[in-house]
Parts: sequence; C-alpha cells; structure tokens
Amino acid sequence: MALALTPRLLRRGLELFAGISVAAVVILFAYYLIRFGDRIDVFLSPFLRLHWGWIAVGLGLASMDWFGGGLRLWICARHVHPGVRLKDTIVAGGMGAWGGYLTPFQSGSAAMSIWTLRRAGLPMPEAVTSVFVTFVATVAFLAIAGPLAVWLGAGRSLSEHGLVLGITLYDLFKTSLTLFGVIGGLMLAAMVFPGTLKTIVQRLAARFGRRSPRAAARAERLSAGADRAHECMVTFASPKGWLTLLWAIIISAPAHSNKLLAGYVTLRALGIPANFYDILLIQTLIAFLLYFAPTPGGSGLAELLSAAVMSLYVPRELTPSYTLIWRFMSSYATVIVGSLLFWNWLRRGLIGREEAVSIT
Repeated sequence: MALALTPRLLRRGLELFAGISVAAVVILFAYYLIRFGDRIDVFLSPFLRLHWGWIAVGLGLASMDWFGGGLRLWICARHVHPGVRLKDTIVAGGMGAWGGYLTPFQSGSAAMSIWTLRRAGLPMPEAVTSVFVTFVATVAFLAIAGPLAVWLGAGRSLSEHGLVLGITLYDLFKTSLTLFGVIGGLMLAAMVFPGTLKTIVQRLAARFGRRSPRAAARAERLSAGADRAHECMVTFASPKGWLTLLWAIIISAPAHSNKLLAGYVTLRALGIPANFYDILLIQTLIAFLLYFAPTPGGSGLAELLSAAVMSLYVPRELTPSYTLIWRFMSSYATVIVGSLLFWNWLRRGLIGREEAVSIT
C-alpha cells in the first residue's frame, strides 16, 4: 500500500496533534482543578520555582531530533552517496521526526525524511536506503537500551507496581522489548539478504505494470529503483557497511535522548529527586508503547499514559506542569520548529502543488 504524504495531510495532522494534545492537557488540568478546588496557584506555582539550568538542558535535548537524527542520517547517507551535506541531513532528520509526530503510527516519518532528502538532491534509491538503515538502527538501539538499563539496576521498583491481573509495569516493558527484538531481527534479515527484498519489489512492480501502458512505465522506473536500492543495500553488507550501521546505532542514543531523558530532566527542573536508571527505564517503556500509537505523535495517549505511569514519582499537584514540560521537550518543540519551516516551504512554492511522496 502506498503512503501519499502531502501538505494537506500534514496540515490535518498538525491540527489533530494540536487538538488532541490540548484536549488531553485540559482534561488533566480540569481533573486537578476539581481535586484541589479553585486554587489556580497549585498549577502555576511550580512554574515560578523552576530550575532553569535543567530547562536549558531540556531545550538541548529537544534539538536532538534535528542534530542527533541528522548526524545519524548523514552517517548512513554518505555511505551510499558521498558528498551529501550534513546540514541537509539535519533538516531531513528533524523534518522526519516532525512528520512522525503528525501522523498515526509515526507513518509519515520515513516519507518526510525521504522527501526532504530528495528536495536536497539525493536520488530516491539512496534516500530510501539511508532512511531504512536509520530505522534498523533505531530498532536495534531500543532493543539494546532496554536490557542495558535493566542490567545497570533499573526496574526493581517497576516490578512492585501492578496494573491489572497481576501484570506489573516491568512485565509490560519486557513484552514491548520482545516486540522490538522481533522487528529488529526482521530488519537485519532484510539487510543480510537484500536480494529477497529486491525480488519481492520487482514481482510487485511486474504485476502492477500489467494494468496499463502508463502503469508499465511506472513499474519500469520502480524496478530500476529497486535495482539501485539493492546495490545500496549490498554496500551495507560489507565490513565498512556494518561499521556504518554500528555508528548509526551508537548515534541513536543522542538522536532519541529527548524521548528517553526528558522525564528525568523534567523532574529535576521541578525539583523532584529520582533514580536516574528507573526513570530511564520508565521513559523507555513509554517510548516503546507510543512508537506505534494510533494518534498523531501519540497525542492524548502520551499525556494520559505519562501522567499515569509517572504518578509513581510525580506528586499529584505537579502532574499538569510535569506533563507540559515533558511533552515540550519530547515533541512540542520539534512540532513548532518543523511547522514553521514547512510553512516557509509552502510560501515558497508548495501551495497548490500538493506534492506527494509514495512509499510502496
């Protein structure tokens, strides 16, 4: 199935993201107003006592969608297309995160990164391969980060907090970790056996090409692109290619640091002490559960899930302020910057064209 990523779709995604997120925050705010009566100062007072040094750290974390993700994409793209510029991959990395936040199941992330790379002059097969390898690196990193956090001593407190039917937060974490391990195995198999993926694409193209002469022309281009993408994937099945993937996995740490560390930094900004590794594990759990969320950027679910899970550490009266600051570091900042950049592109020529990227 093809995904058509258009300016109209992204505008609708932005509207949904904003609407659902605002609604979730309003619900939380209304609940705590009812809980504490009409004392608006209970909500406002934490903002007057913020530790601004930690807020500055949080702003640095928010920028990692762009700089961390862009550096990782540059490492992968230059392997198949030497000469690609770092500043172009920084924009592509940030806009990919932005597209993921505005679409359900983060479905627009890869398409937006590819579209931005194409806009910078990178050929489609090279762009698709580069973004695919970064996705492999993401899954591999998350599959490694979870067990590592547990090995370092995190998670003991999670096993003491149950949900329903005797299931603990730690059980839920292990289940989500297994899912990412399976996905990672499938992605690595696609890299080790790129010929199989090429054959599947070519067969689909041949079947599609029998519909009409116009479809046949498109199928021929798709088949040629599959050949070039196969060549790019083969270059990763080499010592230099595996080293590139290793670097991509390592750089995934700063690339996803806003999602994994925003919770701890927000707690410190509010003056709440907490165990670093336990918070890291909880944030990894939240990242796992929201990775395939059916709403744009997990909007609504993220605010409510974070409020429920982090209630282990966040006092009730601080939950609304915690949620706003945490969400700004983990996604709102990128949504704001990406929206301003995309609207600038709209003014410069996308309006009326409704350009699309199709990912088959």
